[in-house]
Amino acid sequence: MKNIFLIILGLIIIVSGVIYALNGKSQAKEDTNMDKKVLVAYFSATGTTKQVAQDLAGAINADIYEIKPQVPYTSADLNWMDKNSRSTLEMNDHNSRPEIVKDDFSTDGYDTIFLGFPIWWYIAPTIVNTFLEAHDLTNKKIILFATSGGSGFGRTVDNLLKSVSSSTQIKEGKLFNNHPSKEELKKWAEEVL
Repeated sequence: MKNIFLIILGLIIIVSGVIYALNGKSQAKEDTNMDKKVLVAYFSATGTTKQVAQDLAGAINADIYEIKPQVPYTSADLNWMDKNSRSTLEMNDHNSRPEIVKDDFSTDGYDTIFLGFPIWWYIAPTIVNTFLEAHDLTNKKIILFATSGGSGFGRTVDNLLKSVSSSTQIKEGKLFNNHPSKEELKKWAEEVL
């Protein structure tokens, strides 16, 4: 009887040790992802994308950076029905690179960048290409998020890949047609990190 008790006790100790070790590996993986330095960079013309970016950065405790145009967009500039509006002219010329405010910001030290913007003509505004081309994003992972009144990502990833090195990963992330809660943003971010 004493031997059976010792065998059962030994099995319990072994099983507990295996569970503890597996849990430790899972925790180490989680800690590794949480140790990565994450940035939320965004361009927002009307404030919609800005709100999502701020909530996302707060939900995942990431740094935040706003891509600011050298010349801010007016409501007339954003009138997509006007064939001569600034946004229409920029989007019709895929080589257009609107100037951004120059500062001493650097993407060095960030492993992952959540990059947000409104969808214009089924792609990111060309100012996003300006941002990508202004920074060394070698070996970085970029996860896109966008706001839209109804259009999807379209050719966004293909268009943005032209502005980064071949070692940069760009992944289509999530389109937010409605403003998500911080909990939804956190859950999504943890899934893609």
